[in-house]
Amino acid sequence: MDLNGKTVLITGAASGFGEAMAHRFAERGARVAIVDLDEDKAASVARSIGTEKAISQYADVSRHADIEAAVAAVTARFGVPDIVINNAGYTHRNQSALEVDEETFDRVFAVNVKSIYLMVQSVVPAMRDNGGGVILNVGSVSGIRPRPGLSWYAGSKGAVSTLSKALAVELAPMKIRVNAIAPVMGVTGMLEDFMGMPDTPENRARFLGGIPLGRLCTPDDVAEAALYLATADYITGVELPVDGGRSV
Repeated sequence: MDLNGKTVLITGAASGFGEAMAHRFAERGARVAIVDLDEDKAASVARSIGTEKAISQYADVSRHADIEAAVAAVTARFGVPDIVINNAGYTHRNQSALEVDEETFDRVFAVNVKSIYLMVQSVVPAMRDNGGGVILNVGSVSGIRPRPGLSWYAGSKGAVSTLSKALAVELAPMKIRVNAIAPVMGVTGMLEDFMGMPDTPENRARFLGGIPLGRLCTPDDVAEAALYLATADYITGVELPVDGGRSV
């Protein structure tokens, strides 16, 4: 797929993986929508890319009205999204499954799972009528090989994996490809929550031992995977680990 003139909507794009993806797709000629809870940071990312190629839009991805508004804003400015990346995510702190309160559990599943439902409902009809498109869902290696401490988060990302494969089959006749990216623990603002402890060299070392390539995932690693899956026209229903071998 040639990205020149294509429209890409990315949730959670004001920082971390999403910000890197926004820059990478814009560099390849796409117009990008930075959708995020943090309006100021989203606007800053859009300005850094250039207002002729990027817009920012506030959205709580767990709210139907916000998703509808985001899709409408992007469509009004750049046209129907050709690529949608459901990147926004939320986690509970690494701790016993018994210690995670119900409110946090609900938020994890609302941001990580319900958001995909809402985006599909909002964007697929227009994408179908526009001749097709691409949906990328950001899961996690914890949805493939869970470890103690992130049980409910892992369950939400397991749902992302299954939903991506089910939607790939269902939406294929509409010429809509659906794939998932499964990063290992990354250098983002949620790192200390994933670790359940302060981010120090000593504490990082405890986790790096389980990653064969010996380092954490970076935003650029995820951006490269997203670019590949977005432009690989014959690939759908794939869950691509970006994990340095962690899931082997």
